[in-house]
Amino acid sequence: MMMRKAPPHGARVAVVGSGISGLTCAWLLKDNYRVTLFEAGSYFGGHSNTVDVTLEGLTSPVDTGFLVHNELTYPNLIQLFKHLDVDVYASDMSFGVSIAEPDIEWAGTNLGTVFAQRKNILRPAFLKMLRDILRFNANAQRYLTETRSQPLSLEQLLDRERFGKAMRDWYLLPMAAAIWSAPVQDILGFPAAHFLTFCLNHRLLQVQERPQWRTVSGGSRRYVQAMVKDILDARLNCPVKRIERHAESVALHTHDTVHSFDAVILASHAPSSLAILDAQAQEREVLGAFRYQQNRAILHTDTRLLPRRKKVWSAWNYLSTGVGGQNQPVAVSYLLNQLQDLPFSSPVIVTLNPHIEPRLESVLKEFIYEHPVLDRAAASAQGHLPSIQGLDRVWFCGAWAGFGFHEDGLKSALRVVRDFGVAIPWEPVYD
Repeated sequence: MMMRKAPPHGARVAVVGSGISGLTCAWLLKDNYRVTLFEAGSYFGGHSNTVDVTLEGLTSPVDTGFLVHNELTYPNLIQLFKHLDVDVYASDMSFGVSIAEPDIEWAGTNLGTVFAQRKNILRPAFLKMLRDILRFNANAQRYLTETRSQPLSLEQLLDRERFGKAMRDWYLLPMAAAIWSAPVQDILGFPAAHFLTFCLNHRLLQVQERPQWRTVSGGSRRYVQAMVKDILDARLNCPVKRIERHAESVALHTHDTVHSFDAVILASHAPSSLAILDAQAQEREVLGAFRYQQNRAILHTDTRLLPRRKKVWSAWNYLSTGVGGQNQPVAVSYLLNQLQDLPFSSPVIVTLNPHIEPRLESVLKEFIYEHPVLDRAAASAQGHLPSIQGLDRVWFCGAWAGFGFHEDGLKSALRVVRDFGVAIPWEPVYD
């Protein structure tokens, strides 16, 4: 068959998955196509998952997945929020590290938090870590140029440049593991150029001129609700079991029905899309290159899942026992009171993969989130994604097509929508 052209306006289009990518596709295509949005779960939004929390006699919306964005590296999301008239406000992106063995705690907010653990002032390994951080940051642009022409993994780059164990274990790998919600071993396998590009674009490797991070007023469900209300046929609890392509249509099998469409957009995780599709060899090669890390997220109020020293408490807190190896799932606690304007005096925390269980009476809710592991195979496959778009009426999008974040999911959706010839109500940024 090998059809690659989008169907004419008025045709039937299925969008599978209602995260930022699927929502964007369905919302932008709705005026020109007969769109049906399929969501396997019980709510729309994917990682945009706002829940109501009641504490101290007060109830407030709390975000548990997607939390923050900024005007520098989220240009499309900023424009989407403006178009939807969704308000945002300034947030915090401080980062703290808490390791039990050896006893290390520090945060990068200021000199007081860097040396919150006073003995670190006289700790040679800690002082060498600080020197290595300065050296890494100062040379990051050069490393990026070099690793673009001579590809290296992050581990290979760190070995080549002789960065110390303290800098890796107490700073760089905790920061990266917290950002990507991935085990340290997976972070070490990231392409160095990929890692450096992200860090430099987000100004993570500099002290001055960092972007102001922001969060959505009333929680991220505000933008989800604003988009879903305009999509006439949006179905919850409706997983797609199988997709079969025919000469003139695409068949979607749900639990009790076979639906016929002129085109399908798979906006789910790459392995999930591959599992339900009558995939061709090219599609199997591209989608099969992506792995995901499953992360258990617990919403709770147990401060034992924060750094031991309150001065180190930050918006993002990397936690480690210091034992167990580099394949351990990352444990990170997000202190939501610092990220969102919450009315509670009690700390409200989301912890991924806790190294100790929060007290049962402190637990508010529990979720499972999956995050793409953007290793060398995934980075290579991203370059081949355009070659399978529209192949026999099927398109693909998701945050896995970029760095794994909200803006990446949105950009991947905009690229798909561009193929369908519909207007985008702002000047899109694709790169």
